[in-house]
Amino acid sequence: MSSLLEVSAVSVSFDGFRAINNLSFQINEGEMRAIIGPNGAGKTTFMDIVTGKTRPDEGRVLWGEKSISLLKLSESQIARAGVGRKFQRPTVFEDQTVRENLSLALKNKRGPFDVLRYRRNADGAARIMAIADEIGLGDQLPRKSGELSHGQKQWLEIGMLLAQEPRLLLVDEPAAGMSPEERDHTAALLREAAKTRAVVVVEHDMDFVRKLGCKVTVLHEGSVLAEGSLDHVTSNQDVIDVYLGR
Repeated sequence: MSSLLEVSAVSVSFDGFRAINNLSFQINEGEMRAIIGPNGAGKTTFMDIVTGKTRPDEGRVLWGEKSISLLKLSESQIARAGVGRKFQRPTVFEDQTVRENLSLALKNKRGPFDVLRYRRNADGAARIMAIADEIGLGDQLPRKSGELSHGQKQWLEIGMLLAQEPRLLLVDEPAAGMSPEERDHTAALLREAAKTRAVVVVEHDMDFVRKLGCKVTVLHEGSVLAEGSLDHVTSNQDVIDVYLGR
């Protein structure tokens, strides 16, 4: 598998606090990865750096086959390059229907020679239906998004990101506040998404991480403490000492 995202020797400090400390690891094309670690381990800062919200003091962040430096791109350019991010709290347009939310998010070529407008709209409607079915909201398309449950709003936001066709999806604590059934559905949804793109999930819930069935990276004090299967990292004494033993 070829590397999609390579983080190399990245460090960043805030007011003297080293949030990321010589962090290096890579995500491959079509890979699912879970990132775990105690509060303050650098999980959110890592996502901020990849999406251009935070600039590191040193290091490299390379993207895609041409090893483009994400550090030279703006947040919007990084999003257009194929990096999608879902924050912990769902941000959907609550006064709009599920269909309208997905339609707004659809990746369309909006060029001046849009001669295939009708065809594209028909394709768009089919794409919206396919995404709605994938996220489990196929029967909710006419509903106002504000009427959805917490879990359904999370799925809708994931669907809105999928509509943008990212090559990498960064997802922050998707299982928080969900019922057991919603968590099962979310794990299945993310596993399905990882068949066609890379998915990185930051999560505290070990049961949810186990449902993802993927490689796990443990961060501590801004660098990689351990990496491997969930069973491998949770039996690591260093991980038990700094994270699981709490």
